[in-house]
Amino acid sequence: MSKAQFAQRRDGRVAALQYLFAWSLNQPASLPEDLKVFFANTEQPREHYAFGEELIHGVIEHQAEIDARIKALAQNWEFERIAKIDLAILRIAMFEMIHRKDIPPVVSINEAIDLSKQFSNADAKRFINGILDRVKDQLGRDARKAE
Repeated sequence: MSKAQFAQRRDGRVAALQYLFAWSLNQPASLPEDLKVFFANTEQPREHYAFGEELIHGVIEHQAEIDARIKALAQNWEFERIAKIDLAILRIAMFEMIHRKDIPPVVSINEAIDLSKQFSNADAKRFINGILDRVKDQLGRDARKAE
């Protein structure tokens, strides 16, 4: 992957995180209309965030499954007490790890930790890493390779 593609994916993850954080607080009546407004207010054209938009749709489509996994793995932690920003980071990374075989799981984990360093508090990265590490161990595939 080129530097430009990597940067574009990073931008997509950031946009997905920002959108999914807001979505978790106030779900819109019309997702397509809400996404149109959201991407109209970004620095780059909407096409630049195509990967991020894929993540948004994937997370929303698979939210029940992803949240059930988080609840099972967040031992001794009430789901409702997980910070909304951390939850959005976990949802994105878990969607990638479970449903995007073209992305090595360790890449998804590293990106999630980077997002937590940028957007959450200092303790978040350990919590996020712990959950995602357990997901990685459950996948039954090489964590360092795309399929």
